[in-house]
Amino acid sequence: MKLKFNFKKGNAMESNQFKTLISEEGLKSTRQRVEILDIFLNSTGHQNLAEIYARVAKTNPKIGYTTVYRTLKLLTRLGLAAQRKFADGETRYESAAEGTHHDHLICLGCGKILEFEDDGLESLQHRIARRHGFKIFHHRMELYGYCSPCAHKKTRIRRKG
Repeated sequence: MKLKFNFKKGNAMESNQFKTLISEEGLKSTRQRVEILDIFLNSTGHQNLAEIYARVAKTNPKIGYTTVYRTLKLLTRLGLAAQRKFADGETRYESAAEGTHHDHLICLGCGKILEFEDDGLESLQHRIARRHGFKIFHHRMELYGYCSPCAHKKTRIRRKG
């Protein structure tokens, strides 16, 4: 069950709020879960499990890989994290701060992921949904192509060939 919460990306959620959220799931708030949450919420970008674990291990080497994995699954279930799988198939996690939404540009060359927001695009999507009598619950837009440096490399390679 996805729960609603109120925190801003980049700010640590108070441990009391977290305790309330997970107690509603019938779980306990452990020191390790709170540490992982704090590290996760204070990170940026789209990180895979290994990257998040590396950050956690620097802070507390006693926290195991499996604990980080299970906590990320819990954070996703609680709505605090969003799982993303792009073209490479690797699962990445990002903070899912309430009220925020962005889309992604993904480079097929170097794997760079750029986030963008566009009010006009969001408005267009809602108008299309209304026209079809459709209520949007969630959506994800991922545009795949080549960033400027990779596109430039591809053009140079084609010219040489």
